[in-house]
Amino acid sequence: MRHSLRAPAPARARTLPSWAEILLIAAAFAVALYVFTYGIATEYGELFVGFLLLTLLAVPALAKAGLLRRVTALTAKHRNVSITAAFVAAAAFPFLQSDNEFTSIAVNILIFATVALGLNVVVGLAGLLDLGYVAFLGVGAYTAALVSGSPFSTIGVHFPFWAAVLTGAAVSLVFGVLIGAPTLRLRGDYLAIVTLGFGEIFRIGMQNLDGISGPSVTNGSTGVPQIPDLELLGYNFGEPHTLLGFEFTRSANYFWLMLIITVVVVSVFRRSDTSRIGRAWVAIREDETAARAMGINAFRLKLMAFALGATLAGLAGTVQAHTVSSIDPEQYKFVEAVPPNSAFLLAAVILGGMGTVGGPLIGAALLYLIPAKLQFIGEYQLLLFGIALVLLMRFRPEGLVADRRKQLEFHETGQLDVPDTDGDTPGKPGLSKAEA
Repeated sequence: MRHSLRAPAPARARTLPSWAEILLIAAAFAVALYVFTYGIATEYGELFVGFLLLTLLAVPALAKAGLLRRVTALTAKHRNVSITAAFVAAAAFPFLQSDNEFTSIAVNILIFATVALGLNVVVGLAGLLDLGYVAFLGVGAYTAALVSGSPFSTIGVHFPFWAAVLTGAAVSLVFGVLIGAPTLRLRGDYLAIVTLGFGEIFRIGMQNLDGISGPSVTNGSTGVPQIPDLELLGYNFGEPHTLLGFEFTRSANYFWLMLIITVVVVSVFRRSDTSRIGRAWVAIREDETAARAMGINAFRLKLMAFALGATLAGLAGTVQAHTVSSIDPEQYKFVEAVPPNSAFLLAAVILGGMGTVGGPLIGAALLYLIPAKLQFIGEYQLLLFGIALVLLMRFRPEGLVADRRKQLEFHETGQLDVPDTDGDTPGKPGLSKAEA
């Protein structure tokens, strides 16, 4: 029985022409779109559990057959084509939906994924453990709500869409610099505690700016309701529109808007990752003392990463405010059964794979979709979530999507970290990674 469950290693894949490889990439993303559409459209929680179990069994089977390795190699070879195919498949999602509820879930997944990518700059590239990152999402959301013409806004101004987005991102940038400047000289657990405190200070501060405990700015625990829908060049995102014979609802409009913002954030992340600044961030993450010795201004670069991450979160927050139409301080807790919150954002980065583009996107999709579909388990959601994280850290600590560096770091490869320098015993092996 044990041998019957083992499959031989797949043979080396045959080299294909470039056009055939591109077609395979397109087919892979089409299959992924179909699987995601089927999973999100399951009618009840028990059926979704069956879908998850089938997926969990299918993924190892495909990996054993060599298909996942083949697709991974093709996407790495044609990276730009793969990213384009991924976003084309995502843009086609509303065409396959007849229920507005599922498109609304997809919008929230994109918001969650975009914020997770911003956190990936801070944690995945620069190695800064930020436990209050959801506060920057709240800063962008509150700023957009106050300047977008809500009748409950205490400011009483109505900015156009582009101005509201820029204002939300700019205010988040300012908060990132103000919080990062005095705290980024700390390291490790001390920095994590400070950022956790900032997240709670933001939430409590928004509650107290109610005109009673403090100045009247945010309406306290009531928040800012009745945020008007966005309108860009005469296109109202709150009204249904018809395209190619398909009628698209409010959720579909915001889905495409959020998808465009996700493309922008992915582009910023990729350019940052491959730049000199990105390589300096990785050096600081691996060994800050050695990076300083090599002449890297660690404080300035860490502050830059912190500010960039805050800006990206604020950018997503401006769209979130208009999507949910009402915001309040309770939406920005450290941990809650429903994401986004700081704990789930950090988990999405770790689950998907730190320092990668696709990792946080996949991690955020799983962490938002699973609680949304498994509401019948109620108060046991966080318990099962914790068990899943423990199992993941035990069997795949590098995340679902890991780069080559993480794979070599977390797994024994048989390579010698310390070469054999004993000339008298040429057959004696050197030290392996574990022995070194």
